[in-house]
This record gives sequence, structure tokens and C-alpha cells, in this order.
Amino acid sequence: MSATHLRWGNDELSLLIAHDPAQPPRLLAVGETSALPDPEREPDLCARLARSALPLVEIQATGSGRLGTSGKRHVDGAVARDLRYAGHEERREGGASTLLVHLSDATTTATGLRATVSYTLRDRVPVLHTEVRVENTGDGPITLEYVSSLTLANFARLLPEGTRWEDGLSLWLAANPWSGEFRWSRATLGARGLYDVGMVRFGQTGSKNRIAVTSTGSWSTSEQLPMGCVEDTATGRALLWQIEHNGSWHAELADRFDDVYLALSGPTDREHQWRRGLAPGDSFRTVPVAVALVPEGGFGAALRAMTDHRRATRRAHPDHDRLPVVFNDFMNSLMGEPSTDALLPLVDTAAALGAEVFCVDAGWYDNEPPGTVGPGGVPGWWDAVGEWEESATRFPRGLREVLDRVREVGMVPGLWLEPEVVGVRSPVAASLPEEAFFRRGGVRVVEWGRHQLDLTHPAARAHLDVVVDRLVRDHGVGYLKLDYNIDIGAGTDGEGTASPGDGLLRHNRAYLDWLDGVLDRHPGLVLESCAAGGSRTDHATLCRLPVHSVTDQQDFRLLPAIAAAAPTAVTPEQGAIWAYPLPEHTDADLGTVMTSALLGRVHLSGRPDLLDEGQLGVVRQALDTYRTYRHLLPTAHPHWPLGLPGWRDGWTALALTLADDSTLLALCRREGAPDEVTVPLPWIPEGRGPRTLFATGTGPSLDWDDRARVLRVGLSCATGVLVAFAGAAGEG
Repeated sequence: MSATHLRWGNDELSLLIAHDPAQPPRLLAVGETSALPDPEREPDLCARLARSALPLVEIQATGSGRLGTSGKRHVDGAVARDLRYAGHEERREGGASTLLVHLSDATTTATGLRATVSYTLRDRVPVLHTEVRVENTGDGPITLEYVSSLTLANFARLLPEGTRWEDGLSLWLAANPWSGEFRWSRATLGARGLYDVGMVRFGQTGSKNRIAVTSTGSWSTSEQLPMGCVEDTATGRALLWQIEHNGSWHAELADRFDDVYLALSGPTDREHQWRRGLAPGDSFRTVPVAVALVPEGGFGAALRAMTDHRRATRRAHPDHDRLPVVFNDFMNSLMGEPSTDALLPLVDTAAALGAEVFCVDAGWYDNEPPGTVGPGGVPGWWDAVGEWEESATRFPRGLREVLDRVREVGMVPGLWLEPEVVGVRSPVAASLPEEAFFRRGGVRVVEWGRHQLDLTHPAARAHLDVVVDRLVRDHGVGYLKLDYNIDIGAGTDGEGTASPGDGLLRHNRAYLDWLDGVLDRHPGLVLESCAAGGSRTDHATLCRLPVHSVTDQQDFRLLPAIAAAAPTAVTPEQGAIWAYPLPEHTDADLGTVMTSALLGRVHLSGRPDLLDEGQLGVVRQALDTYRTYRHLLPTAHPHWPLGLPGWRDGWTALALTLADDSTLLALCRREGAPDEVTVPLPWIPEGRGPRTLFATGTGPSLDWDDRARVLRVGLSCATGVLVAFAGAAGEG
């Protein structure tokens, strides 16, 4: 039976979908318009692509499972096989076009399930954004066990003839450990364990294994980033994905009929204890995902496209343009033991250095004496969180004394909150109803001395709204750092949930809705995202909150590798990097401390109140330099001229190209590395030379080869340097 083809897209990307009455609609190809096959001129090619393509949505339900496969893969769902094309519509709004493809179960044993697959493209951004809505229009209940947010196949169709996909396609993935975030690595599909086992010619679909990347629990990125990139190493074609969810998610890459597919989703039954029951009339919406596709330039070009998507799809906030320098008293500073006497010297010094926000971090609510250690070896403030009332012990004349001083010296006052948790010793643990907390098997969950609030419950949300509104109203707080330091596991099976994973997903979405509500009431309030450093570095959170703390790393010698790679997941104007000068730091050390933060958001900490005049001068010079170009960061695009940094690399490099045609280059040399490095910068226009913006001591030697577009940099010791190439208008 001949298929009907639907071609849709814009100048950057197009889709080719095939459908007929006997098959579910399938996405044959995605890419630049000129590279898509033509069904009229290339019918045989389209038929081959249809064989290995997947349905637009993969669905598995209890009682039907899969057909034609076994193992752990999330393909060949029996429900998905029964869905048929039921029409489509196109919409246009605010520089974005959306295609809605409607599917329905029209088989003789119809379940009444319907699905709408949504594809969105923004003008001049080669990124496809997708999500799926599933609805039960039948007479009986349906229990979902898996619903894909996106399925894509036929990755190998443009490989050079004779190239095996297991060798020609490479996969980038990013481990994201606590205090060692953004550890990207590339390997061929074969090297990652996926290769052609030769079974297609015997009537099989291919191998039964997969490359699977999964995050479980409430920390969305504590082990892996919800990202990956498939790259054609010969041509530089690349597809980069991100799953835009603040909870559990799953990605799998596998082979099918001599080609390769990708399936992306939120939580699943197999991996996350997720099941969602749909009664007649109920619906379910998947978590959104985005994929960037570029014809050349590989991983780096795809990341720059994704940067544009992140900016285009986030909530507008004035902080994106102001980029104030924030002082926070935690990292290598007071470390959760603030008090009036400890804070006032820091306030004055931070203001003198030019900080514009002063955030009092953890412990401001704890009435126990500083240094108190509770059960499990945690500080007293750890398991007492939840009420968010100031400590009379730490602030005998009131917290307002400190916050008023912050305002007097020209800074915006801020406070640390961990809103989703309630310590086991907090009065709130007893005052809120049981249903306001995560429970499993009727027992309230405890993790490291804390309970988890369930923000689907109105009492939990009301409690947090009262806290935030009180702090803004009574204390004049303009900045809140929202932290989250536990992973609560599979979820909650409280009322209204079909499974723990479903309870977690509902809470995840309620948390995002709560954030939107806070910002709707207080549009000028700056909310910082943090979760044990970078353990919740996902776009669902970052498209709402204007600033994100990327790491808890305390060793300044390890920070450059994290800071240089951070723009892979966070836009430069949102990624907060610690700069924590200490009195024991040499000038060379301070060069590394400050350079690491200069191409992101500077979060000053440490003990600047104990620095001598020379050390203060270095810090002041770095911050004064930062203020000359920070207004350009919201349109900057990242480059990694030495490649993405390895954890032990001797040199790290991050470059940003700016809207005024300038380039900023941050370089850090570690102890033991060669004293010179060659940095290729092929995009620098002819006739532009480098100049040092920030360095310590004698500074670097810079030798620019204008013909080869190569910069040779020499540093006599382990330190950092910021270099600029001026734009066409003059100074960079």
C-alpha cells in the first residue's frame, strides 16, 4: 500500500513523515530541507527509511506490552502499532511554528487511545522541540508504562558508502558527578557496545541491546546530564538532544534494520517505577525534549544551536541582562555558620570590591551554637530546616541588622532556602499533614535527616508561599538561593498516584508550577537554582530561574575543568561559578580563582575580608574587567578550541564569541603542565590581534599567527589569563 508523505519545516529544519491506513505514521527523516529525500523522485529510498523508522510515538501499556521484540528496549509497543494518522494542523505564534499530528486507535480491538505529537521549530534556530499528549477516549481504563517524548531513526542514512554505522557514528555523553560536573566523552557506537550483530539478514530487526542513559530519583542530573550527541565523524553532521525535565528520565540508542534510532522519554515503568492510569476522559502529557541538528561543525556547532534554543524558550527576567556580581558566604567562607559578627566584615568588603548582591547562605535559621553536630555527623542546621525563621542565637539584634547593612552599602540582600525539604527536628514536620510529605507504603520517607514535601498537596505549597512572601515583605529580600541537597528516590505512592514514579513526576511538575507562581507574584525577585551543586542542571528548571550554581567544587585547581565545560548545559549568563579568594592564595593562585569565573556569572565567596591590599587589588581588577563586557554575555556563543576539557588536562580553554564580533578566551594552566600551549582560533577575522584583559604577575606571552589563526600562549606558572580579540568596532 503506497504511503502518503507529509513534509513540514522551515529554512533551518524539515521533517518527512509517512503514513498509510495499515501502519502507524513514521518519522522518516529530520534535517536541513535540501538533504531530505524526495518521495516522488526517490520512492525506493523512502520505502527503505520507512522500514527502519519508528512510529511517531512509542507507547507501552499494561496488558499489551510489545510485539516483535524482547529485552529492555522501549520500542515495538503493541499500543503504538495500532495508532493511525487522524489528521494534522499547523500553528504559528511568536516566531515559532508548530505541527500537531493527531493519531487514533482505529483497529478492530480499539482501546480508544488517542495521541497528539507536537513538533515546534523556531525561526533561525535549528532545534526541534517535541512532546506528546495521550488521551483515553474509550470506555475502560488504560495503564501506561512507557510513552516516548521523541522517536528518531535513520541516523546512518547519510554516512559515506561502505561505512559501518558502528564505526561512522560517535556518541557524546556527559557524566555529571557531584563536584566534577560536565564530564563529556566521545566514543563510537561500537566502542560503547552497540554494533551490527548480523541478524537482520536472518529476519531479525537487529541486536537486542541498546545504549541506555537513565536518571532515577529527584536529582535530575546527579550522575548524567540529560543530553547526548550523535555525530558523523566524517562530515561533522550532528544531532544533540536534551530532555527538559527536573526528575527521572530515560534515553536509549539502538539499531533497527541496519540503521540506528533514538528514543527519549521521562520516567518509565521498567527504569523508574512509573505507571500512569488513565480512566476514560483522562490524559497524560510527556516531558518535553529538544534536538539540535547541524549539517557540519559537529558537537560544538550543535551546542551553539542549543544555546540559542535555551535562550529563546526561557522565562524573561531582568537578571539575564544585569548579571550582578553575587557574594555568597558559604563556599570556603562561613560554610553554613553565619552570624552577625561573622557577616558584617564580609558585607563591607564585598561592597568595596563591587559586589551587587549579598546572599546569606545556610544556617541563618539555626538556633544551635555554631559548630553543633547532630545525628549522622551533620551540622545542626541540616536537619532543622523547614520553618525558615531567623535565629536569635546567631542574630541577637535580628537578621534585619545584617540585611539593612547590605542595603546601606548598595547591595541587594539575599537568603538561602531549601524549600522542598523539612528536617526531622523541624516543627513543620509535625504541623503539616501526613499527605503533604512523600510516603511509600504509608510510611513517611526520611533521607539523611529530612522529609520531602509533596508540592501537589495544597498545604505544602501554601507553607512555601507564606515563607517566600514573608521574606520578601518583612526582610526586603531580592534574591533567594533555592538549594536541594537530597535525592528522595523513586517517589511517593500517596493519594492520587498510580506508582512512586508517577508521584515523583506529579511533584516535579508541581514544583515548576510553584516556581512560576513565585515569579508571577514577585517578577523582580531573583531565584537561583542549586541542587548539591549541579545535580539539577536541567532546562525545565533553568528556563524558569535566571541563575544556576553549577558546582560545589572547593578546590580552585579543579574548578577550571568544570567552568570551561559549563556552557554545554547552561548559558554563560546563567552559569554561576565560584570565585573564592583566600589569604593563603598567591597571585598566581588568584589568577586561576578569578579567571575560572570570568566567562560566566561571578559568585564571589571565600574570605576577602582577610586579604591583604595586594590580593584585594587582584580581585578588584578581575571584577572591574568583568563589568566592562558582561553585558555582551547574554548573546555569546561558546567554543572549545582545545576540545572539551578532560578532568586532568594540563590546560583548559573556553572561548566566547560576542555580538560585537569580539572573542574572549579564558585559559588556565595547571601545575606540571607545559608552560606553553597552542590554541587554534579559526574564526578570528584577519587582522585582529590579542590583548590581555586580566592576568596576574608578569602575565602571559602571546604570539598570534594571523595566517594560521593560531595563538601561542605562555604562562610561567600555574595560573589563569583572560585574552580578548577586539571586534570590528575596536576594543573587545
